[in-house]
Amino acid sequence: MNIAFVPEGTRPFRFPDRSLGLAAEALASRALTLAGDVTLVLDAKDVIVDVALGGPGISEAWVDELIGKSWGDTVTTESRTKIEQLAQQARQGGGPPRWRQINHISALGEIPVRYVALATDKDGCIIAIGRDMRSEAALQQRLLHAQQSIERDYVKMRQIEARYRQLFDLASEAVLVADTASRRIIEANPAALQMLGLQGKGLDGQIVPNLFAPDSRDAILSLLGAVAAAEQNQAVTLNLSGGGGEVTVSASLFRQDRGSCFLIRLMPVGGVHHAADPSHRPLLTVMDSMPDALVITDESLAILTSNSAFLDMVQVPRKEQVMGQGLSRYLGRPGIDLNLLLTELRDHGAARSFVTIIRTGYGSQENVEVSAVSVDDDGGLKYGFSIRRAASRTAAPTSTTSGLPQTVEQLTELVGRVALKDIVKESTDLIERLCIEAALVYTSDNRASAAEILGLSRQSLYSKLHRHGLGNFGDHDGVE
Repeated sequence: MNIAFVPEGTRPFRFPDRSLGLAAEALASRALTLAGDVTLVLDAKDVIVDVALGGPGISEAWVDELIGKSWGDTVTTESRTKIEQLAQQARQGGGPPRWRQINHISALGEIPVRYVALATDKDGCIIAIGRDMRSEAALQQRLLHAQQSIERDYVKMRQIEARYRQLFDLASEAVLVADTASRRIIEANPAALQMLGLQGKGLDGQIVPNLFAPDSRDAILSLLGAVAAAEQNQAVTLNLSGGGGEVTVSASLFRQDRGSCFLIRLMPVGGVHHAADPSHRPLLTVMDSMPDALVITDESLAILTSNSAFLDMVQVPRKEQVMGQGLSRYLGRPGIDLNLLLTELRDHGAARSFVTIIRTGYGSQENVEVSAVSVDDDGGLKYGFSIRRAASRTAAPTSTTSGLPQTVEQLTELVGRVALKDIVKESTDLIERLCIEAALVYTSDNRASAAEILGLSRQSLYSKLHRHGLGNFGDHDGVE
């Protein structure tokens, strides 16, 4: 007789017949039925001999199909090891019962059930008490979708922040961001630092009125007060401190983190452009020294400028040789990649990690990864491209010596990179080649027999062997 293991801290009834007024068998049957959503009784060979339902959630028709089947035949492959461990632990005892999630196979799909197995007094038989986990699985799926949505929103916010930061830093107009309550500066762009003669220094924490001459401080306080109170945005002309000259000041209000901030714009009287060319020289120097290839084009993808890394990548000695040329001459598969990339830029304003190829001036090519951005400035729409070699990050599809993919997976990798008609042609060639190889193996390289089982003439088979680069292309067979 098997002795059922009683977990520490629990104790069965001492006199169930007298205290409960029910026969032990009837009581056990009721208790086991109500203990789980589905309860299985298994014999010594783990065959299901009886099933009880404890709730309305599980189909009775499906439960009836379980009776007479081996428990392992009713679950998925990855769950079979779990039920073997459950049954072994129940029969051997020696430890507290352990709940394990098992996935049952049904006509409606997988049904997740959480089981615990207990031994009975009948030799080799066990009882598996199960709880339906479909509601928990649905909650987990919803949680997963929510997490993925949060991650997508987070990435989107980071991209928006990066675009804002780039525009803020590269803007030629001086811009300050200040707190509405304290009038202290939170942020200033490089153009503002240059206008105020503070290159290399920060303005964070300074009070806005201190940037202006004493006779202009009341006016700037009045302007900020009017904007905060009534959203007025009338520009005023004020004097900067330290003899910085006259500027036209305008301000607007925006909300951030349940608070509000001023966006203050400074324009020199007369419209003089204060973002002098020398401030751009370090940026141009950094661009030209970058290890990644950088290219700027106009709306028609004619190259306006590029850095040295791009010239090295396309093996062109002088920048003048690429300026004015169409980017499609060097980047992307003709008629495919650049069209997809431009669609992404028009829809989203930026593209990341776009895998394509780049061609050199001598006809060779290599895999690259492209990130791009579109900018609409006064001179019209411009595109910027960052290009890096992708050989170490994105493996090209493995191909045979004839250039054909070897597997279906490699064919599907061509989607979006090659036209559909070309993929269909590649698929036809691949199937034809695999069939010929199989026929040669089946006939031990007897080409006459291979041609016969393929329904081809010898000459047609030899032609296809030659086209696919298979074996000797002579007019006679090696084996007859």
